Amino acid sequence: MPVIDFNCDLGEGTGNDEAIMPFISSASIACGYHAGDEATMKTTVALCKKYNVAIGAHPSFPDKENFGRTNMQLPADEIYDMVCRQIELLIEIAYQQDKRLQHVKPHGALYNMAAKDMVIANAIAKSVKDCNESLLLFGLPGSKMEMAAKNYGLSFIGEAFADRTYQRDGSLTPRTATNALIEDEAQSIAQVLQLVNHKIITAINGDVININAKTICLHSDGKQAVQFAEALHGTLISKGITIQSFNS
Repeated sequence: MPVIDFNCDLGEGTGNDEAIMPFISSASIACGYHAGDEATMKTTVALCKKYNVAIGAHPSFPDKENFGRTNMQLPADEIYDMVCRQIELLIEIAYQQDKRLQHVKPHGALYNMAAKDMVIANAIAKSVKDCNESLLLFGLPGSKMEMAAKNYGLSFIGEAFADRTYQRDGSLTPRTATNALIEDEAQSIAQVLQLVNHKIITAINGDVININAKTICLHSDGKQAVQFAEALHGTLISKGITIQSFNS
């Protein structure tokens, strides 16, 4: 029976966190740099505890104005410090509620840059290892992030997306493109079933590419995020696919 983790980026001020919680197994929580603050982090951790959802840190560039989606050119040591501060803050907040972190997943531009830049990827992986070497590192399969996780002895979890389209090289279609987002429920479900059952995805040019993902992500700021979460959860369960975090 197939097993998949279903994660969502939360604590980002969308107002739909609790509505999404019953349908997911893991949450990547904004750590105040692209969205949220200590208060929202505490609230989101409490919701994760209520719904038995695993907790992850979602560190970003310091870029609230652009929701962390603008590339920033920072030295490796600054990226290391920036990521450490965000992880450590969420570790402390979770500890106060008798919870612990499962994973770290960079956000937005930091995620996409780290997928292609070994220096950035290594800085992130080193920060994760130094904060807690048992933390899982989520990222694009086959990316520099996967290589960096190996360099630092971290467990890497390949991630794929329920609401984003892909290029023929396995990278995400840039958000600046008109076809970057999946806003049709049936298309999202079909993509997720491809990923879970066959470890493939159809790129925007029609090519079928291999993607070995163990977690599927849905963005909470999508127009139909709650609807998609419920539909995907229901479909996966009806197909005999177990939704389960890595802490389970």
